[in-house]
Amino acid sequence: MAIRFSYILAAAIAGGVALWMSSGTIVVGGQGANENSVPPPAVRVEAENEEAFPVRVERFKAQLRRSYLDLRGRTEADTKVEVRAETTGQVEKRLVQEGQRVKSGDLLCVLDRGAREARVLQANAQLAQAQLDFEAANELSGKGFTANNRVAALKAARDAAQAELREAEIELSRTEIRSPIRGIVESPMVEMGTILSVGQICATVIDPDPMLAIGAVSETNISRVYLGQPARIELVTGDVVEGKVRYIAPSADPDTRTFRVEVEIPNPDGTVLDGITALTQLKLPEQKAHYMSPAYLTLNDNGVIGLRGVDESNTVVFYPVEVIGGDTEGVWISGLPEEATIIVVGQDYVSAGKTVKPVFETAEVN
Repeated sequence: MAIRFSYILAAAIAGGVALWMSSGTIVVGGQGANENSVPPPAVRVEAENEEAFPVRVERFKAQLRRSYLDLRGRTEADTKVEVRAETTGQVEKRLVQEGQRVKSGDLLCVLDRGAREARVLQANAQLAQAQLDFEAANELSGKGFTANNRVAALKAARDAAQAELREAEIELSRTEIRSPIRGIVESPMVEMGTILSVGQICATVIDPDPMLAIGAVSETNISRVYLGQPARIELVTGDVVEGKVRYIAPSADPDTRTFRVEVEIPNPDGTVLDGITALTQLKLPEQKAHYMSPAYLTLNDNGVIGLRGVDESNTVVFYPVEVIGGDTEGVWISGLPEEATIIVVGQDYVSAGKTVKPVFETAEVN
């Protein structure tokens, strides 16, 4: 049986490998032939990992800061009364105009008196007659010519006549509609000649002093609000006024889970108008915080916002923080130690626990 050439070639290769291995000469890949040779890749990677990564750092120290709790809302007059008619009648006179200041008791509108004056005169006449009948019966009763029950009946008739007169006078007085408070007459007012029914509005009077700034506070912050708390109110008009908290709702709105808060603003000259958009800032106790650029903020693997810093051993530390305020140049942050060394350049290339080479930024000398 003929032997194939491939079998002979395979046997020769196997014999050659066996002879080389038996010679004891071994070449390991990736190693240099002498001490001056280039190190293998694994050794080079390990050496690179052992060399600390340079990062730029800056030392921050906590500062005392007055913080505020912001409430967005509107202004609202403390007292706003819709003065309504208590009887039916045509507007005969209008004694004030929109925007006019009035005092409590000032006349706003006069309705047509109609037959009301006649009813007052009739009630007066009935009372006078009832009074004469009672006095005559009382005199005769003293002489024994009239029964006591007749005197009592005439007295009751006189009292009823007095009540009818009083009712007619009250109905007549209702034709004069007066302001129950001091304030400013709001537009629109009822027009001359309009027939008002019971409950319809003659005029609306607003008392602008004090004015209120209305806002809502979330349930997580309501514990930081208290009666008498100082407040700063920025109006959309550009004006800034001061006030104090005068009311905190005892229960939250079921839909928004927020509490209504009213801030009282002294407004003797009426410069603060009703219904203006306002930002109310409630002054909170002073607290220590750090001020820095928002560019230094980063996220950890769990999505928590914070800062990466360096401890005494040059190890990266992650500080979870809370942004409590800020402006166009920087933010105020709480959650850091009193003094902290923060990575300001390279924070996104290192992780907590890694050793780095901190480089402090130095000022240039001219």
